[in-house]
Amino acid sequence: MGDNAILRGTFWKFLERIGVFGTQFIVQIILARLLEPSDYGSLAIMIVFITVSNVLVQSGFNTALIQRRDIKDRDYSSILWVSLIVASVIYVVIFICSPYITQMYKSPGLLWPLRIIALVLFSGAFNSVQLAKVTREMDFRKIFYGNLAGTIIAGVISIVIAYLGGGLWALVFQTLFNSISSCIVMAAIVKLALECTIEWERIKKFFSYGWKLVVSGILNTLSEQLNSLVIGIKYNTSALGFYTRGMQFPHYGISIIEGTMSSVILPAIAKVQDDKEKAKNIMRNAMLLASYLVFPLMAGLAAISKNLVQILLTDKWIGCVPYMQIFCLVFALYPVHVCNLQALNAMGRSDLFLKLEIIKKCYSIAVLILAIILFDTPISVAICTLSLSPVGWLVNSFPNSKILGYGFRDQVKDLVPIFGSSILMFIIVYFLNYLNVGKIVIIVQIIVGVLFYIGISLVMKIKQFYQVYTMIQKILS
Repeated sequence: MGDNAILRGTFWKFLERIGVFGTQFIVQIILARLLEPSDYGSLAIMIVFITVSNVLVQSGFNTALIQRRDIKDRDYSSILWVSLIVASVIYVVIFICSPYITQMYKSPGLLWPLRIIALVLFSGAFNSVQLAKVTREMDFRKIFYGNLAGTIIAGVISIVIAYLGGGLWALVFQTLFNSISSCIVMAAIVKLALECTIEWERIKKFFSYGWKLVVSGILNTLSEQLNSLVIGIKYNTSALGFYTRGMQFPHYGISIIEGTMSSVILPAIAKVQDDKEKAKNIMRNAMLLASYLVFPLMAGLAAISKNLVQILLTDKWIGCVPYMQIFCLVFALYPVHVCNLQALNAMGRSDLFLKLEIIKKCYSIAVLILAIILFDTPISVAICTLSLSPVGWLVNSFPNSKILGYGFRDQVKDLVPIFGSSILMFIIVYFLNYLNVGKIVIIVQIIVGVLFYIGISLVMKIKQFYQVYTMIQKILS
């Protein structure tokens, strides 16, 4: 795969992430002013079940379609119909079990919102096949159009519902129409020659690769959502609302860059998987470039978090600030995790992917139990997530020391200059909080942080700064 194709794919994926999360950011600011923390806590409860269900619906077929070389047109049809069948079964289960779920959370008002939001499984099944096709072809321009359109339409609908006093229903229909709108737009621009047929022999081959990703996905999702389950059941929906809101802002920032690199690195490495040196270089360059952008972004966001919440969301959301600072540290290492794991998938080692997930999830559950026993506070649940991040890096990078010759020690050595620069920037930006200049202090913090990071990159001659500069020049020329 040529550098131009990778660069072009990276550009369109990055543009899509900027457009989608920029729009979502604006929408969420408006909704946060119209809704209560408890509404977001209720949404988080439902999302736990929807996220796990989506993993089962897609069954690892999405990644298998991207990774395998011998893809036929009928494969898309076969996987789509199987996914829709699974979605139907799971939806019936959720519909029947919803009274028991709402009873467990002592929230009877979630009965019909849960049943309605679960309809997203059907559009999600269709959309996953569409995304697999364009990702395989690295035609991210189409994803840009589809996802951005879905985000805008869903955003407008949710704001109107919230303004009219719809409360939780604004968030339910935002989630549902985001997926449906994106699916409809993608259907107009992504040509899938669908047939009413299922080739079960082909499905078995895909599933032999994908089932490990299904188990890994379920473990990962349950681990990520376990905190929400614990806070929702043990504490209250308002505490869960602060938790999810604190996670949301840094998640927007990380998703722009991490989502770009994740989508590009899998097909890029998969195409050169027989040449380990090329695969290693692609993974290393992607990890360093993404980390160069993510580390300072998370450091800066942690430093300005209190001012940001007070200005954008008002003081009623001030309880989410400690969670936001914790999740900035958690998400700072996400590019490292993603690049290590996507490299394993691209090299066809979904078996190792599964083993790593089992190890990490056992650790995370043990730490969560310990945190609840010793401290028994919502914030301790978030801190246990933070402890998993460096341990996860060590575990995720271990197989790549043998498969690609690029393990934990080499990765740390490469990342030290970026780590150091980001920490220095954080210290400077954080102490600017004490400037007595009113609300404009956040503007001063952002400007000083950006200029300092650029300056120290030039002084230390960090290679990734010049890569970003060159990439911007090529895009603009």
